[in-house]
Amino acid sequence: MNSPRHAILILAIAFPASLGAEPPAIDPTVFGANDPRTKELARVMATDVDRRMKAANLAESAAFEKLKSKQEWEEYRDRRIEALRKSLGSYPPVPEKMSVTVSRTIRGEGFEIQNILYESRPGWFVSANLYLPLESPAKMPGILISHSHHTSKTHGELQDMGMTWARAGCAVLVPDHVGYGERREHPFHTEKDYPAPFRVGRQDYYHRYTNNLMLQAAGESLMGWMAWDLMRGIDVLLKLPKIDPERIMLLGAVAGGGDPAGVTAAIDQRITCVAPFNFGGWQPESKVLENPARDFAWFGDGYWESTRGLRGGAAGGFAHYVILGSVAPRKVIYGHEFAWSAETDPAWPRLQKIFDFYNAKANIVPVHGSGKVTGQAPESTHCTHIGPVHRAGIHKAFAEWFGMPIPKEYSKRLPAEDLKCWNETTEKAGPKRKPLAEMVNAMLKDQPAKDAGEPGPRWKFEAAEAGKEELLPLAKLERYVLHLKSDRESYPGIDLPLFLMLPKEPAKKSPCVVMVATGGKKGFLEERAGVVDAFLKAGVALVLVDVRGTGETRPGTSGDRGSTRTSISQTNLILGTPVLAGQLADLRAVIDWLKTRKEIDGDRLGVWGDSFAEPNKDGKDVEHPFDSAKAKIGEPTGAWLAEHADGFRVRYARGGIAKAEKVFTSPFVAIPHEAVVPGFANGSNSEFPCRREGQIDVRNIRTDDKPIDPLKSAEWMIQQLKP
Repeated sequence: MNSPRHAILILAIAFPASLGAEPPAIDPTVFGANDPRTKELARVMATDVDRRMKAANLAESAAFEKLKSKQEWEEYRDRRIEALRKSLGSYPPVPEKMSVTVSRTIRGEGFEIQNILYESRPGWFVSANLYLPLESPAKMPGILISHSHHTSKTHGELQDMGMTWARAGCAVLVPDHVGYGERREHPFHTEKDYPAPFRVGRQDYYHRYTNNLMLQAAGESLMGWMAWDLMRGIDVLLKLPKIDPERIMLLGAVAGGGDPAGVTAAIDQRITCVAPFNFGGWQPESKVLENPARDFAWFGDGYWESTRGLRGGAAGGFAHYVILGSVAPRKVIYGHEFAWSAETDPAWPRLQKIFDFYNAKANIVPVHGSGKVTGQAPESTHCTHIGPVHRAGIHKAFAEWFGMPIPKEYSKRLPAEDLKCWNETTEKAGPKRKPLAEMVNAMLKDQPAKDAGEPGPRWKFEAAEAGKEELLPLAKLERYVLHLKSDRESYPGIDLPLFLMLPKEPAKKSPCVVMVATGGKKGFLEERAGVVDAFLKAGVALVLVDVRGTGETRPGTSGDRGSTRTSISQTNLILGTPVLAGQLADLRAVIDWLKTRKEIDGDRLGVWGDSFAEPNKDGKDVEHPFDSAKAKIGEPTGAWLAEHADGFRVRYARGGIAKAEKVFTSPFVAIPHEAVVPGFANGSNSEFPCRREGQIDVRNIRTDDKPIDPLKSAEWMIQQLKP
């Protein structure tokens, strides 16, 4: 805090003495702390995404319902699968001579295991176990397995499948996904790697969050990289002697393995059959709904695990059943970990309709277990990847479709250490492990901001006074709610609470500074009281605005991985509108509104983007397991908006991300989900002056130790706003 609260601000609300806290100088809410409308503002973001998602569900349900022929379906499908491709990121050229290194071969009973490293991108290798029959048939089926989010490639169920099918004459490839097993980015491999207790087996899973944030910063996606690795795994299989290209099967394990399997099969026509568990329709947590066309999670769920709710899914119309249905008329095993019923799954009749366009309903078969996710074994068929009860259905389908004899299940599991692909030999002379951060930094280098939050069409707006004006010693305070109106009936718009503070002795037309931060109006009144005074004394009007997701409209204060903010931010990405894009649109609407005010000089506008978050001291504050100590989360949103919003003559940005040659120096990120967009760390290309202070890196660590004096920054801005 740069100065104590000043007596110039009159008391607008008294807090009960029992709270034991100093009463605020001014009520930071537009309606009052106890007004029901204040609670509604806190739900603005959740209400907004709920309405928009339901509208997208209904629109796509209606569009799909109209399809009456294979031609109409394929036109509908092609537009959506192309949108899916674009959402995944950019792909490098397919390697003409893909490097495959065998680091060890293990002989078993009727099979062998090759520990291999295959090159997916230049200098980027995938660790995988390749199970092969000792005596292969004339034409050998190939099976690729996408493991779940629970464990890496060495888990017992995966070994069982590899050994069983290899003994039956198949080639089976089980790769590590990005960030798993030998490809993990974090250092917490065993309980000895951190002094406090933590869930060792969940760290690869939790780090899906930061791995995706890094890729998202470069315009890529974790799903895109997973799918690309799987497609290059298909290359590995197809290069094998005696492989049958007409029998290439992709299995996606329960809990996060089915999603990349379904996406990969949609964009790679070489896959003959896909079995994506828990993808495309009914989920373990699903319930029977009164209006599934509107309320079912057709586009997945918006939360921190980005692969379960794909970026742009609702905007591009690629619902999960559309992705899976696009495989038709190829073969699909519609897999479910627990009990499943055709009568309760709203996606099943849609999938049936798609396959019926090809007279191929026999090419999609359900395979499922029993019980429910909250039940206990053996009544509920929990598994880590694909369990024996589920494999029984797969064996039957493979026998009917591909003439593959039903194999006898085999299990003689090896220690995980035996299945390692990187060893002393490869570390010295073979393929080297390259950190994901290094790959992302190379993509970010000199990359301009792209898809970083285009605000879209200008909003229409209505400004409604939210209370009586208040006379302060230096200003007149007016409280408003700026309602942004949509042209769509299904989307009523969004409300922005704001304060307009007009100098007590204004010029004929006052310059104006718009102040924005994640902490909102309250943060400015408590943390920047001296700055507020300085502007008002200089005759500069102020707008303290809570753009969506800030201040009164912030859906919770935490910006952690599992926070409500993260879920809402990911849902906005599914809807095709990053939170930052909406916030840019909000600021543009504020400018349009200010230009209607006769007291304001619309040509002399400034923006003050701020952060009130405490930075981390060093890497030790950040580099810990996800379920252990918590890092302090930075709040660079205000600074980013100040740097990128149009229509301002002068800008101040505090607490933003510093531009650096290496944006990511570790696998740890301590900024909120909504603050990471492509090119986010490259600053603004604005021709207008911008003063930057207190910059941080992506771990929320200050990049310099220069002292900050907000009053001097206010004086600088005042000078810039003079006629």
